[in-house]
Amino acid sequence: MKLASYILVLFTVLSCNSNAQSTKLSLEPKKGKAIAVFAEGCFWCSEHIFEAVVGVDDAVSGYTGGTTKKPSYEQVSSHKTGHAEAVAVYYDPKVVSFKELVDVFFASHDPTTPNRQGPDVGSSYRSIVFYRNAEEKKIILDKITELTAKKVFPNPIVTEVKPLMDFYKAEGYHQDYIKHHPNEPYVKGVSIPRYNKFKKTYKGKLKPNS
Repeated sequence: MKLASYILVLFTVLSCNSNAQSTKLSLEPKKGKAIAVFAEGCFWCSEHIFEAVVGVDDAVSGYTGGTTKKPSYEQVSSHKTGHAEAVAVYYDPKVVSFKELVDVFFASHDPTTPNRQGPDVGSSYRSIVFYRNAEEKKIILDKITELTAKKVFPNPIVTEVKPLMDFYKAEGYHQDYIKHHPNEPYVKGVSIPRYNKFKKTYKGKLKPNS
């Protein structure tokens, strides 16, 4: 769970129904489009980051990587479902490639901290890249090899590389959370600083005013 107690209270208020569940999301993109799935800690942060990339149409917060069907946020936060907070990124492959999105992934979080991202601790915050085919798997593994050889990170990369699994769209109040709650303390103290750090290091194209 996120460490700040006020976040837990906010979730209770916003969810209205503590037993609310996620919904299974179709992983079949529209004609001419593509989809990629990444887990890199808090999905509020990840959604905001990927949606800023030129060529990305949408990023959806959700859960994947585990076995529980249609899990609720509370279940995932117990770290007993096997799921991680993740984003499904819908994009135009004519504008931005899967390889570039993998670059975004590694530039926007610390892939060396097992079961942790910043202040958020637990297996639901672990680092995972999902692939749809052998080509995407090779792109991911080649990137890890490159980053390791260049010693970009001081510690070993612990990112999991897994085939794309069922993806469950998170409850509605999680979607576009930063956009709807720009002054929320966690957003101001964690999400926005993480995004600003990403912008300083990422060499690719970002949308205007992002």
